[in-house]
Amino acid sequence: MARRLAPPLDDLDRRIINALQGGFPLCDEPYREVAASLGVAEDALLERLRHMLDARVLTRFGPMFQVERIGGRFVLAAMKVPEADFERVTILVNALPEVAHNYRRDHAFNMWFVLATEHPDGIPAAIVAIERATGLRVYAFPKDREYFVEMKLHA
Repeated sequence: MARRLAPPLDDLDRRIINALQGGFPLCDEPYREVAASLGVAEDALLERLRHMLDARVLTRFGPMFQVERIGGRFVLAAMKVPEADFERVTILVNALPEVAHNYRRDHAFNMWFVLATEHPDGIPAAIVAIERATGLRVYAFPKDREYFVEMKLHA
């Protein structure tokens, strides 16, 4: 399977990515405030974000919530996906809104992803949906304890 390479980032894309990793303004017009701090128009900032999401440079842009504090649940999940079927399964898994992010690993369990749902009973339903769509077993690993790791990836 050929890996799709992300398009190259220019200086503004890199500055946007770096500026939006934490400290997002809590105000009436946060995008306008960020845009001003970067010296660009709000529309230009929003267009750049849309483009990076469409090109899969960014796979997600939005707040991180502690879903369990608001009644939801999340688990780390893994699958053993045959290499010849990896791309098809990736598309099916990533199509579910409950899939927060998905990673390929060099291991028997070669696909790892996070499932997040509004209600605790949503996790088993999401697992069943993935298993039915892919024909493969999903292994769920609920957390034992929580750690805070502030990870920022500077472009």
